[in-house]
Amino acid sequence: MSKKIRIGIVGYGNLGRGVETAVKKTPDIELVAVFTRRDPAAVKTNDPNVRVFHVDDAVKYTDKIDVMILCGGSSSDLPKQGPEFLKLFNTVDSFDTHAKIPEYFETMDAVAKSSKKIGIISVGWDPGLFSMNRMLTEAILPDGVGYTFWGKGVSQGHSDAIRRVEGVKNGVQYTIPKEEALEKVRAGLWPELSNRDKHLRECFVVAEEGADKEKIENEIKSMPNYFSDYETVVHFISEEELKKNHSAMPHGGRVIHTAVTGEGNKQIVEFSIKLDSNPEFTSSILVAYARAAYTMYNEGHIGAKTVFDVPLSYLSYKPAAQLRKELL
Repeated sequence: MSKKIRIGIVGYGNLGRGVETAVKKTPDIELVAVFTRRDPAAVKTNDPNVRVFHVDDAVKYTDKIDVMILCGGSSSDLPKQGPEFLKLFNTVDSFDTHAKIPEYFETMDAVAKSSKKIGIISVGWDPGLFSMNRMLTEAILPDGVGYTFWGKGVSQGHSDAIRRVEGVKNGVQYTIPKEEALEKVRAGLWPELSNRDKHLRECFVVAEEGADKEKIENEIKSMPNYFSDYETVVHFISEEELKKNHSAMPHGGRVIHTAVTGEGNKQIVEFSIKLDSNPEFTSSILVAYARAAYTMYNEGHIGAKTVFDVPLSYLSYKPAAQLRKELL
């Protein structure tokens, strides 16, 4: 086998740990190092042999890492870290603030073209796999309507956002689809549904001692791009209850496209996922796109890319002839 693709991980939270786990299941990728803002000595990786360095040391590894996978949060980490690391490395990230993706893409594209690197942004299942399904079904069935439902499950991005609210010690957010809306869509009724009609966002929050809970609740419910457009419920619980009842990170969701072809023939396409571990699934997608980033870079591509720009075969470690034989 030719030399393995060398990756680095920036950030060692749930997503970073998931990337470390996913790499172990790939025959053509190896993990060089983890980079953290914390004291490296305090970071305990799943594999004790994995080297951990401070993010400031990443600059020393530009010739030792082919693709850097950025595992920070979208609310404040990636807008800063994305451009910084793209100046030095090819990158893959999971930026998932949908309303800000066009702006983030433009920033990353300018940096990538200047540094002559490739940066694949907004990789995951939504944005990511769900985006691909929305585009595919719309292209095939233009006389139709597409719907996306998330959950029930823990949203990493939204949980990260509530943990950054002043006075919040810890917290988890569940996205829950509303069954009435889901059934109307599956029946092919083409209902007009707002975000509030489709989903409930349920937050479980551990407040700092003495914190103003009413202020915390109001700040969460009014947060743009995350909660302001949704029905949101906030529960204040103890740290013990959070650890006991909300430590797992399941998730799921579906993209449904209902359309009409010919003389009124109804066509309904549904793509769904059910996950025991949201971060481990998302991490597995990031690793596959790191492989694609490496391939595209070696072909001479530069600039920012999204899942719409990456050939599907580039995600696989199998040669094209094998894919045609086994999967086509």
